[in-house]
Amino acid sequence: MRKEIRALLIGATLCLPATTLAQTTPASGKVQKNQEPKTLPQLEREIRHQLVLLPYYSVFDNLAFRVEGDKVTLEGQVSRPTLKSDAEGVVKHIEGVSSVVNNIEVLPLSPIDDQIRRATYRAIYGEGGLPRYAESAVPSIHIIVKNGNVTLEGVVDSESDKNLANLRASGVPNVFHVTNNLRVAGSK
Repeated sequence: MRKEIRALLIGATLCLPATTLAQTTPASGKVQKNQEPKTLPQLEREIRHQLVLLPYYSVFDNLAFRVEGDKVTLEGQVSRPTLKSDAEGVVKHIEGVSSVVNNIEVLPLSPIDDQIRRATYRAIYGEGGLPRYAESAVPSIHIIVKNGNVTLEGVVDSESDKNLANLRASGVPNVFHVTNNLRVAGSK
């Protein structure tokens, strides 16, 4: 059964019905025998794990994906072109994935956008209330900057944290507009 799963942010948890996928060997593309096929949640967990482990994945990148059968579509935005190809490379080698469509956007190089990234990071993570979100290897609030526009992606614990992050990002000099796509954990 093929089901389209909406884009998932790395680190977000989803409760999905278990759907099995056939595992294939990377070299031959044939179904492996004597092994249990991965369920859809297992495959998603493995994809999420591999993406988070990418060496240059940071708070300034947003990686998401959809799984449709054995096809994975990568989405999001990255500040380094190599991260786009690295993400595709690790997902291609996951058992149960036969093809990868890479729709990740590489953000334009811009010294002003770099300055806005740093200032927004300090505004969100540097003051009381939100620094706890920076404690993991890849913080849960991602700051995407494109042409002076800031988009906040990720998961926070409460609506007040979501609003506080938006308020702080909006106060950064040279920011034209803030789009707050933060989700509150546990809500739909």
